[in-house]
Amino acid sequence: MTDIIDGDAVAADIRADLQDSIDALADEGVRPGLATVLMSDDPASETYVSMKQRDCEEVGIEGIHVELDPDAPADELFDTVEDLNDDPEVHGILVQMPLVEQVDTRRVLRSVDPEKDVDGFHPENVGRLVAGNPRFKPCTPHGIQKLLESAGVETEGAEAVVVGRSMIVGKPMANLLIQKGPLGNATTTVCHSRTEDLAAHTREADIVIAAAGAPEFIDGSMLKEGATVIDVGVNRVDADTDKGYELVGDVDFESAEGVAGAITPVPGGVGPMTRAMLLYNTVKAAGEQEGIAVDLP
Repeated sequence: MTDIIDGDAVAADIRADLQDSIDALADEGVRPGLATVLMSDDPASETYVSMKQRDCEEVGIEGIHVELDPDAPADELFDTVEDLNDDPEVHGILVQMPLVEQVDTRRVLRSVDPEKDVDGFHPENVGRLVAGNPRFKPCTPHGIQKLLESAGVETEGAEAVVVGRSMIVGKPMANLLIQKGPLGNATTTVCHSRTEDLAAHTREADIVIAAAGAPEFIDGSMLKEGATVIDVGVNRVDADTDKGYELVGDVDFESAEGVAGAITPVPGGVGPMTRAMLLYNTVKAAGEQEGIAVDLP
């Protein structure tokens, strides 16, 4: 039997556990504040931001949303980020990606105050992660660690394969897995679009983390019996449904189920954890900026 790792349930537990920290901050007159900035007319981005703001409201975090005209000059975005950097009631800043063509994404990542960079993408925070002293762990990789922990998966000494090398998931995930300490100490291989014979790597893995953004390209024949499979992909494919499409992961769930020892579904696996860890980082940022010790789950 393959265990289904329920990301919705684990994320709900984390949000509930964060409540004690949020209450402790409230006792000191502090309400964590998360600012989201949207400069895009991409419907998916609009949905993501709306969900993040709703999450904030549910747990008692102050959500501040700034929406900019996608046709506005880039300086309007940078001025907005600077204002949020200077606002003491804003503890975390998230600039929703992808950005419009006229904006330099790397410059945006550098412009966010590293102490408010709750995505963990500022070069300073990336460096701290690699050095083994993270200020903020990027939300999706951190959420995956929490899923592995909830499923009782032992990473120490395990063979792990990360498929994908993005700065959002693949690279930080590999760095977390090789770190000394809990949920680390794995022997980690990073595969990508130029990897020859991907299956030769995934079949040897105790843990497979699929984050390449290609629908159902990993199937059961590419997995080791009993492996733990974390599917990060969210891909829209045509389907005979009311919406005309369905969401699938990077893993062919049907063929992987029964081979894997444990697997995350899509949706309901990694996605809820990414949002939960954004709340986690915002609460952590508020505590550190206000000089208030908080116990985090």
